[in-house]
Parts: sequence; C-alpha cells; structure tokens
Amino acid sequence: TKKAYKMGAKFVEVIWNDPQLDLIRFQHAPRDSFEEFPTWKSNAALEFAEKGDAILSIIAAIPDLFVDQDPELIVIRRQTFLKHFKPFIDLKFKNAMNWTNVAASVDSWADKIYPDLPPDKRKTKMWDTIFDICRVKQKDPVSAWQDHIYQLTARSNYLNHKQYNTLKLKAPGTDLMIGLPKGHIWKGGSTTNQNGIDFSPNLPTEEIFTLPHKDKIEGFVAATKPLPVEVVIEDFSLTFSKGRVVKATAKKVENMLNKLLEIDEGSSRLGEIALVPHSSPISRSGILFYNVLIDENGSCHIALGRAYRPCLENGEKMSDEEFMAAGGNVSLSHIDFMIGSGEMNIDGITEDGTMEPIMRNGEWAFDV
Repeated sequence: TKKAYKMGAKFVEVIWNDPQLDLIRFQHAPRDSFEEFPTWKSNAALEFAEKGDAILSIIAAIPDLFVDQDPELIVIRRQTFLKHFKPFIDLKFKNAMNWTNVAASVDSWADKIYPDLPPDKRKTKMWDTIFDICRVKQKDPVSAWQDHIYQLTARSNYLNHKQYNTLKLKAPGTDLMIGLPKGHIWKGGSTTNQNGIDFSPNLPTEEIFTLPHKDKIEGFVAATKPLPVEVVIEDFSLTFSKGRVVKATAKKVENMLNKLLEIDEGSSRLGEIALVPHSSPISRSGILFYNVLIDENGSCHIALGRAYRPCLENGEKMSDEEFMAAGGNVSLSHIDFMIGSGEMNIDGITEDGTMEPIMRNGEWAFDV
C-alpha cells in the first residue's frame, strides 16, 4: 500500500480474504446457506473494473485446508462466487483494466513446501524462492524481466505467423488433438489493456498461450501434477470427444473433479492451451507448490472453462454467441491443470496437413 501511494496512486483499497474463515463456515454454517453472498464485494470489484483501476491480487496457498469438507458444498460456494463476480471477470478477461496476480509467503504454505527446514526458516525460504522464480534476485532484475518478456513475445509472434490449424500433443498418458479457431492469437509475458497500457497478468510467468476451438478437441490427456482447487485432485485424466470431456478419472477426490466439470456447459470444454518449456526455473526447482499460479508456469497446461477473449481476433467485441460461434468457450469457471513433462512432444498441423515440431521432450523445437 505504501509503495502504491509513493508511485502516485490516488487511493488504495485493500480487501482481505481469509480461507480460515471459509473453513469455519464449512464446519458450522447450515447446508442451505452456501448460496448466500456478500454482494458488496462483487459490486466493489465491478466498480473498480469499470473505472479502469489497476487490481493486484496477492495469493497465498493453504494446502489441504478443506480436505475434509463436502465437495458438493465446495462447488456450490465456488459457483455462487463465480455467478456474482461474472460481470467483473468478464471485464478482466477482456483486459478492461490492468490486473496482476502475485504470490506471497505465509507460514502454512511454507510449512507444506519446506517441511524439512526448521520452522523459523521456512517462511523466509519461501520468499527467497518466490523472488528467485520471479527473477528478482538477478543482478539487474528489470532488464532480466524485460529480456524474458521479449523472448515470450517472440515465440508468440512465431506461432501467430504460423496460424496452425491443430496441435498434436503426445506424452505418456496423453494423445490429444487440439483444434485452433481461425484468427486465434498467441500471447505471453505481457499484454495491453483497452486503454493501451502494457501489463503482466501473472508473476511469475513462463507461458505462451491461446484458446482452443471448443468443439475440436479429441483424445485423452493425463495431468502431470496435482490440481489444487479447494482440495487437491491427484492422478487424474480426461477423455475428450467433439470438444467435451466424456470421461474423467482421478486417484483422489474424483467426485470433486466431476462436480467441477458440471458447473455449466462450458466447464467441460477447454478454454486455454499454454506452452511452457520443461527447463523453466519453476520446473527446475523440482518443487510442487500446490498453487496454480506458480505450478502452471512450470509446465505446459490446459484450462477447462472460460477462454481469454483477447486470444481471438476481435474477441473482446463479440457477444457470447458470436464468440462461441467462432470457437471460443464461454463458462463461469476457468481451471488450469498441468500436463507437461520432459516427455511431452507437440506438433503444429497446418491447413494442408503438414506437421511441424513445436516442442520436443518438453523443450522448444524452434528458434526465435
């Protein structure tokens, strides 16, 4: 807050969310009360977005907090949140304002990640790790960040020039064809809001991403890392036909996975495909962070649910119906999960059927 004011902010509003209070609600609130919602929160967020205010989300994981709670109530609570925040999220996914997600170290998260360290060293170590993967510890972090953004942009430009018709993903447990809509746009590192201001949505970031065609996904895919939502879904795989998940299996909390797929019509279809080299700093750390913001930037990933409007030509200006007709997915939810590894091979298939390598053994197969 102090830094924001020093940099010229006229007003800074801090809205706190404490998952421990949510846990108390799960443990003691009546079952029929989980569609109740404090609308002042969603109204305030929408007002900020409509004014074009910059929004910084500081995220800290508390793994396993909801492990013993009812998946049905968890999904009802999630759906209720998404319904009330939909107008805000619509603007966010159209880049109506600057927004950034960053991670912060807290005791409960650090305890999960570094259980072998003395308790008084864990939180500091977690901060050290966050700074490392965000390139803060480099000699000139600003230049290092600018160089990194340049590389991501160059790779995005390469794929935008190619305009592949389909991506073929092959790895142990994965054999997936992902169709891409005409006019799809690859993005990475930074983007531009509707007022012409550049911003980076996520810190850290290692991905370049676009939207799949919601009806042109065929095959099966295995997750390579657990998916931490309110609970942790482990060892799961999905089978797609005509763009939709037709089979879902998981070693742990499969019922939660299936409920997430049933949030709405679009929640069982894909809204994002993102490419991340296996040699990314996050992947090299060998740490499972139990936090999607970080874990997704250590692995190729796909997302169930809502697609990012700027990843389609004129997508921000389209109605939901026009966006879906062009191949974009519309949903309340957006759930990223990791599918990459050192054994992932990805090819781009052109309109005439020519197949060209994009990634081999988890690494880029083209130079920029």
